Amino acid sequence: MANSQPHIGSIILDDNIKKAVNLPNTIDLSVDEKTIVIKAFNANEANQNLNKQMVNIFASGPSIADLVFHESLISEPSIFVNGSLSLTREHSFSNIVGYVISDARFIKNNPEVLSQYYKGQPLYATVAVYEAIRADLPNLISQYHENMRVIFPADRPLSDKTNTRWLTSLPIIKKIVSKKIELSKFANHSSFVINSSHEPETIGVSLDITDGFIEAGTVAYIAAQLAFSRQAGAIHLYGIDLLNSSKPRFYEDNSNNAPSKLDKAVADRIVPSFNLMGRVYSKLGVPLINHSSVSKKLFDFD
Repeated sequence: MANSQPHIGSIILDDNIKKAVNLPNTIDLSVDEKTIVIKAFNANEANQNLNKQMVNIFASGPSIADLVFHESLISEPSIFVNGSLSLTREHSFSNIVGYVISDARFIKNNPEVLSQYYKGQPLYATVAVYEAIRADLPNLISQYHENMRVIFPADRPLSDKTNTRWLTSLPIIKKIVSKKIELSKFANHSSFVINSSHEPETIGVSLDITDGFIEAGTVAYIAAQLAFSRQAGAIHLYGIDLLNSSKPRFYEDNSNNAPSKLDKAVADRIVPSFNLMGRVYSKLGVPLINHSSVSKKLFDFD
């Protein structure tokens, strides 16, 4: 995916930017006066390849409470997002291949999920999430950093919190990456499929999140891009309910449910994004299957 033009990761910069900068291969976190190095996700790592296995992604919708966790389901490759990791309390999942967190607010609102259920499962999270874990649960960084990988949103790939010497030495780059990049600029990049004509805003999907993931308003969308990037053979979605987002997630009750912005984004962004993903991945031989009885009729890729 090399490109001769100056770029930040896979993002083509304006001609007046003369210095090429790649997404960092690692980030550094200071924990107990020690520097902990966390690698960035790279699909070319041998241990990231799922070798065409089917993958189940478990989200946190209330419908999860009605799901029957039979033996074959809990033995298949599983990816969890946010609070769905607490399913490991009741079910003995034997093939956990990923845990995805993209929003640092989840750590602030639900630190007990990680403190109780995170035992070194492969974690894929943004820089901001790792900063939050470092602040609130630094022992997890110290103990499990080898099992952690950093993932970057394609349209804002670098953060001012990224602890890299070269970033602080390039003020012009800092100025650029503080702004959100239009998804339409990725339209000709081989790692992305972009629908620039979608209204009210452009949507897209990544084919390799080594170059960044595309956001759609729900972390499950990122988890599905991770699964595809890791060469999954099929992607099964559980607990992506959408229509009942005002109700507590399966691991919450009415007294502690965190606010959700899903209702505002469902029609304009989330559903069209999943429909795009379903069509694109299916054409590439990786079917996307939604098992939520609540939201199933919203999608047209099944």
